[in-house]
Amino acid sequence: MTGAWGWDLLLGVVAALLAAWLALVAALAIVRPSGDLLREALRLLPDVLRLVRRLAADPALPRGVRVRLALLIAYLALPLDLVPDFIPVLGYADDAIIVTAVLRSVVRRAGLPAVRRHWPGTDDGFAVLTRLTGLDRPPAAP
Repeated sequence: MTGAWGWDLLLGVVAALLAAWLALVAALAIVRPSGDLLREALRLLPDVLRLVRRLAADPALPRGVRVRLALLIAYLALPLDLVPDFIPVLGYADDAIIVTAVLRSVVRRAGLPAVRRHWPGTDDGFAVLTRLTGLDRPPAAP
C-alpha cells in the first residue's frame, strides 16, 4: 500500500467497521425489552446465566440450540462489550439485551419443558423469563 490508495482503503475499512457497529447498536436498541422488563432482565441475569450453562450442557437438546448457547457463553466471557458502558441505557444493559435476544430464539426451539426443567430460579423469575422470551404470547398464525 502506497500513497493515497492505502489511506483510502484504511479509511474505507474504518468507515465500514463504524457503520457495522452503529447497525449493531441500533439492533440492540430495537430488540431490547420494553419498560420494566429490561430492569427485570438485569435482576434475573445470574439465574439466566445458570440456565444458559445448563441448557448448553444438555445433550438432549438440538445441536443448533447448544451451539447458539455456547456462542452466547463465549460472548459473555469476552472482557470487551459491544456497547461501551459510558453510553446511557444500552451501555450497562447490552449483555442482558443480547442474552434476551438469544433466549427468545433458543427457548422457542428447545421448548418450554426443557427450559422449565433447567430453570434454577423461582417461579416468579420463570414467569418473567417467559415474558422476556415471548413465551407468554400465543404463537403467530401462519
